Amino acid sequence: MKVLVPVKRVVDSNVRIRVRADGSGVELTNVKMAMNPFDEVAVEEALRMKEAGKVSEIVIVSIGPAAATDTIRTGLAMGADRGILIKTDQNVEPLAVAKLLQKVIDEEKPQLVLMGKQAIDDDYNQTGQMLAALTSLPQGTFASKIELNGDSVDVAREIDGGIQTVQLKLPAIVTVDLHLNEPRYASLPNIMKAKKKPLDEKTPEAYGVDISPRVKILKTSEPAARTAGIKVANAAELVAKLKEAGVI
Repeated sequence: MKVLVPVKRVVDSNVRIRVRADGSGVELTNVKMAMNPFDEVAVEEALRMKEAGKVSEIVIVSIGPAAATDTIRTGLAMGADRGILIKTDQNVEPLAVAKLLQKVIDEEKPQLVLMGKQAIDDDYNQTGQMLAALTSLPQGTFASKIELNGDSVDVAREIDGGIQTVQLKLPAIVTVDLHLNEPRYASLPNIMKAKKKPLDEKTPEAYGVDISPRVKILKTSEPAARTAGIKVANAAELVAKLKEAGVI
């Protein structure tokens, strides 16, 4: 069984985000970048499936600049087999990403696509659903548990108020949540081995996909700073303040 895992290069989750002075977006100059945390979870899950003998090959695919090669190499160092970089310096919106991934699926014919439910930079949470629509494949979203069973996969989905388990016939697309697993760290020997693993480089034009933006970001701004709290003398004053605020 072949598993395809799309990954995205984003600002490291431990970095404090700074908005550009002109409000045109987030400052990326000299900022540490890393693999999207949700995608790391997807890579880890694919690796566990391979270690269990249920998966034979794991392919990592990323869409982005030349520097996204490092993100793919991270997945290869974790244990994936090969990578594909669709190289572009443009910002690629979810629909264009889904169309490119559709082309990759047509080419690679994976039995399972594992991907993060969203990226931490834009929080769209759209690509997996769009990809399922374009490919007409069954989808399981917000997965907190995944079990392969022959020609199907059981997906436990986190929903409001509980867990919903669905069974999808393979091939299928599953978007994962952070609660699914704890990603491993790549060892130094595996990091060195990853440099020799195959990594193909392609372009959106080679797939015949138009990645022209359809959405214009008008302004990016930081959230308002929290105001200082106040102390109340007694319970009666607390109740009065809550009433003033419309809480009760």
